[in-house]
Parts: sequence; C-alpha cells; structure tokens
Amino acid sequence: MPKHMTFGMIVGNRGFFPDHLAKTGREEMLKVLEAAGIRTISLTPEQSKFGAVETPTEARLCADLFRKHRDEIDGVIVTLPNFGEERGIVDALRLSTLKVPVLVQATPDRAADMKISHRRDSFCGKMSACNNMMQYGIPYSLTAQHTVQPDSDEFRKDLAWFSSICRVVRGFTNLRVGAIGARPAAFNTVRYSEKLLERSGISVDTLDLSEVLGRIERLKDNDDAVQLKLAAIQKYVSTNNIPIAALIKMSKLGVVIEQWMQQTYCTVSAIQCWTSLEEYFGVVPCTVMSMMSDNLFPSACEVDICGTISMHALALASETPSALLDWNNNYGSDPDKCVCFHCSNLPKHFFNDVIMDFQAIIAGTVGKENTFGTCVGRVKAGAMTYVRFSTDDFHGKIRGYVGQGEFTNDPLETFGGAGVARIPRLQKLLRLICEQGFEHHVAANFSQVASPVYEAAVRYLGWSMYNHDSE
Repeated sequence: MPKHMTFGMIVGNRGFFPDHLAKTGREEMLKVLEAAGIRTISLTPEQSKFGAVETPTEARLCADLFRKHRDEIDGVIVTLPNFGEERGIVDALRLSTLKVPVLVQATPDRAADMKISHRRDSFCGKMSACNNMMQYGIPYSLTAQHTVQPDSDEFRKDLAWFSSICRVVRGFTNLRVGAIGARPAAFNTVRYSEKLLERSGISVDTLDLSEVLGRIERLKDNDDAVQLKLAAIQKYVSTNNIPIAALIKMSKLGVVIEQWMQQTYCTVSAIQCWTSLEEYFGVVPCTVMSMMSDNLFPSACEVDICGTISMHALALASETPSALLDWNNNYGSDPDKCVCFHCSNLPKHFFNDVIMDFQAIIAGTVGKENTFGTCVGRVKAGAMTYVRFSTDDFHGKIRGYVGQGEFTNDPLETFGGAGVARIPRLQKLLRLICEQGFEHHVAANFSQVASPVYEAAVRYLGWSMYNHDSE
C-alpha cells in the first residue's frame, strides 16, 4: 500500500515585498499538496501573518509546531511566493531539530505583471534561502526548474521525486537488518563493515543457522502458523510436482524467520544459503525470501547485507518489489546488453509466469531432493533502476552506484530467474564495477527512481555515489 506522506511547510515572506502573495501562495500550495494526497503541517493565518514565517517569533512558532509532529513529518517544503525572509526560514528549520529532507520551491514572476504590487523576486530569494541553509549545515533539495508554478505538471513531478527521497531517508532511519546465518566461505565478495553501517544509523542483528534449525525442530507440521504459511506459499506460486515434505519445511523456515524479524524489529534480511540449508535441512530458502521481497521486505541471499539495503532503497523509492541479481553474462555481441540472473529468489512481481522448481546449480552436489524451493521464470520486460551500496573499509565510507536501463524481451533460454537488461554505456559501468571493486550483485526493480535514490544517498545519508545516468 502506498505510503501517505506528511510534509511540514514553511511559507517564506518578506514584508517590503508584496505580502499578499504570501497569503495566496500558501493557499495555492496547500491546495496542490492536498490534491497530491499529501498531509501538510504548517502555521495557520491565526498563528502568524498569513501563516507564513518571517519574524524570529514566527520562526519559533513554526519550529515548535514541527517538533510536536516530528514523528509524523517525512519532509519539509519551503515555498517562496515572494523573496522570503531567509533568516526566519533557516531558524525554523534549525530550531525544529528535524532531520528530514527539505525541498525549496520558488514561484515564478509573470513577465506581464512586474509592477511593485505583484513582483515576487522569489527567483532571487531562493538563492538567499539556499545560501543560508548551506551556512547552517541544513541539507536541501531543489526543484528541477529554478522557479516553478505550484499547480504545474513540472511541480507535480518534483513532488513525486521528493516523496521518493523522503521515503528512502525515513526508511533508512534506525533501520534494522537481519543477518541470518554466516557468510558462505565462497563469497568473500559480500563482506561488509557493520561499524560503517552503524555510523549511518543501520543496525545488524544476527541469527545463527543452528538457532533457526533448532526453532524449526520445535514446530509441528500441523501448527496453525505452519499451515497458514503453507497455504500462503501454495497461493503465491505454482507448486505442482513439489513434494509436500519440502513445502512443509519451507513453511516452517518462513515462520521462524518472520517471527524472529518481528521480535527483533528487523525490516530487511539477508540469509545464508549455499549450501548449509540444502545439506542439513533439505530445501532452498528462495520462495520464503521471494515472498518477503514481494511484500516490500527485501531479502538477499548469501548474507549480502549491503545487497539487501540496496534492494530496500529501490523498494522505498518506487514502492514496488526489488530483487538482487548477478551481473551474470554477456548477451551475444551487444555491448549494451547483459544477462541478469539468480537461482532464484526473485519476487514474483518480476515475472509474467513463475513456478516453483529445484536449484539446478547445486542439485548435482547435494541432490535434487534437497533443493526444492526456487522461483523460476523469465524476467518480464520493463523499465529498470539498479543500485549497489558497498562499505569501503579502506576509506571509511559507504559508496555505491546507481542508474537506469530496461529489461527486454530478447530471447533467452536458461534456468533460474533470468532476464536480458539493456544499460546505456554498459561497458563503462562494468569497467567502473571492476576498477573500483564493487560486488557482482546488484539490486534492481521496475522503476525509474535513480535520481531520488542518488539524491537521498548523497545529500541526506552522506554516501559517495556514482550516477551512471549523469555521466
């Protein structure tokens, strides 16, 4: 279900400019936000002149209001219907102690109406407001155009973009990630720094596989929770020709993981797979993980913690499911196409048709009967955003890359969950991945949200990012 956004709003005003513009500007912006389904928290005309912020007293009134609603406010819109009093704006933001994204909007003048009674000068005032926010150390975002009419299609796009940023920032605030099992020995590539994540407010909770298997052992096949999960699995994906014993094991695994995540307040997870669960439990966790990801609770394999938070960023920005994929194969001789693949735990949102099957790669090692539970199908065609976050221990920072492309309908005969992706200037991206030592895993979903993910990561999370679309 789409998240309903709540924005604080600061209406800038400066007295020796036409202040009636503050009145009409506030009314216009409130109408636009309401039409977009956004709840607004702002001073009223009874609390300040025209409900705007100009004086030190009004700045404090606004800050007090924002503090009362701090747990509800996803972001703040600074709207400038005239030049605006920059000191009042930044004081309101600083005194509120909010740590949320800020969007600065300035309403354009009309060339045919530039007399003193209606001249806004918000074109200039926006620069002053931004200069002061920079001085105060308040991060902020800008509309695509320097001035933009609130009731325009352009500003509606700005609002959608800003809402995505706010969802990512809120979703990463005090985020708890579940690391279930140990990193497989063969996957050094997904090593990460818990301490760097903790510095960004992301905590990792761990659960050993022995505890998972021990809790599963205590469950009975006919337990209500197990039977409910079994029904959910059978409703989620076609399970024809899958032994009921394997389905019961998957159900118990799902119950244990979900109960633990609820108990520890973990939102996303990364799970050990190769090959402990197959050898010592007898199923793959793919379907359980696919279902969580499809419900916007991303789950990554091989205990790829940075992979699952990459998935989470895309899911928050787009409000659609994300998958973790391998940059896996070239596609013929086309330099801008490649095959993206996993075994697979992809959410069913990624497929036109999906069935449950066995894990073809490791079945020869542990036996087909121990590898049931993959979600197999062809990735459907559509817009694609991809992102990868990584902890850089050597430089003490979190870094990443992001960009957009598309999944295509190009023919592909293979196993698992796979699709063909077309990425503009793919060879340049692949060179970056190799030269800078990024992992072979990448998060992707069906969206075009590279810009807000980049903005959230760089401006508000303070991470170092490469935006392939801007190169």
